[in-house]
Amino acid sequence: MTTITESGPARAESWFTKTEAWLDDKGKGAWIALMVLGFVFFWPVGLALLMYMIWSKRMFSKSCSGGRAHWKHARHDHMARRHGFRPTGNTAFDAYKAETLQRLMDEQEQFEAFLERLRQAKDKSEFDQFMTERAEAARNGRIDDDTDDDGDAVVAREPK
Repeated sequence: MTTITESGPARAESWFTKTEAWLDDKGKGAWIALMVLGFVFFWPVGLALLMYMIWSKRMFSKSCSGGRAHWKHARHDHMARRHGFRPTGNTAFDAYKAETLQRLMDEQEQFEAFLERLRQAKDKSEFDQFMTERAEAARNGRIDDDTDDDGDAVVAREPK
């Protein structure tokens, strides 16, 4: 009998706690979006969320409004929680794990920067190729056509 009574409220509390933690992970914007949706669909829900946010000090806390460092740290914490990286209690292992995760995140940022440089180089080479072909066409007198490839009218130019 004790197990039945304890399991009922524990499940409801667990659901509420998980939802609250999920919204906290998403930040103040998620709370505000949920509150606005509550007002739109059924105003007492929106009002209840607003009152809860004020009562729990989520509305005015500085922890939700932090700068870039806060969001980077929050993203790292969220990633760690999502993948099950919780402190083990062994400080040496936890330090090693934190170093490895930081190294991997740094490598990912470097790789993303590398990909961005590749994209820029590709865009530049495609633009240079376009300009070369256009200059070649201008030298050969092919630009004085009335339409372009899409069939749109263009102003005719005479080659110089």
